[in-house]
Amino acid sequence: MTTTKFDKAVGRYVHLTIDDVEYRVYYEESGSGIPLLLQHTAGCDGRQYRHLLEDEEITSHFRVITWDLPYHGRSLPPLSVRWWEQEYNLTQDFFMKFVVALAEALDCEDAVYMGSSMGGNLAPDLALHYPGVFRAVIALEAALHSPGYYLDYWFHPEISNDSKPAAMYALTSPTAPEVGRRETTWVYSQGSPPVFKGDLHYYSVEHDLRETAQNIDTSKTAVYILNGEYDFATGPEEAEELGARIEGAKVVPMAGLGHFPMSEDAAQFFRCIKPVLWEIRDSAVPSKVLSATQ
Repeated sequence: MTTTKFDKAVGRYVHLTIDDVEYRVYYEESGSGIPLLLQHTAGCDGRQYRHLLEDEEITSHFRVITWDLPYHGRSLPPLSVRWWEQEYNLTQDFFMKFVVALAEALDCEDAVYMGSSMGGNLAPDLALHYPGVFRAVIALEAALHSPGYYLDYWFHPEISNDSKPAAMYALTSPTAPEVGRRETTWVYSQGSPPVFKGDLHYYSVEHDLRETAQNIDTSKTAVYILNGEYDFATGPEEAEELGARIEGAKVVPMAGLGHFPMSEDAAQFFRCIKPVLWEIRDSAVPSKVLSATQ
């Protein structure tokens, strides 16, 4: 006997024009309510957030949207650019413009942005450079600065593509379910080899809030920072350091989680993130009383 089950999420393509280049972007969404925009990690795609797309409690309050960044997953390279003749390097300017353009194209007014790793670093960058565009940003596995990861090692003819998912497995929590850890690395194994290294250009070279984090205005965009206990790339101490520089930001510990909380252990991640989402849902305006020391 065959049993058929259909997931709630619906996938579509949207065409976005950024700096006169048209991009064909795949995204998925489910639920209704406050738009919740979800950015995946470097070299990966929106499948990392599949558990949020299917959670009935979250989707009853939020319109959950996740996507594959151009050149990632099911999103396609642009037709008007000879991209195969260029080195792929993600820039901060493009990254921010892309998320803002996608929010506008999908009519996501007063949205919440959440991203992890490179997407987590983008959260405070958006709050700084696009104040008030998002009602709140949630930074997962973020830091003031993440130097040292933009390496030729990640795209080298003598290095197997298996090395990347193996490294990602090491970044997952040792207490996470094995199936979650393996699924996280399985998705990573399918990314285009040069894309992971190119994403790290933004993550490790251009993202740098050491001199500007204090300029973020949390009265315009609330800022939440959540780093996993077992993330040795951007651990709890990086979250505290970032939060201490942003007046009004809130740092929330994530016990038992690593660098990929939303995919490695969804149940534990939900215990950490749902109180944050409910606080944002119930706040008419960004809170001015949040403390990075809470």
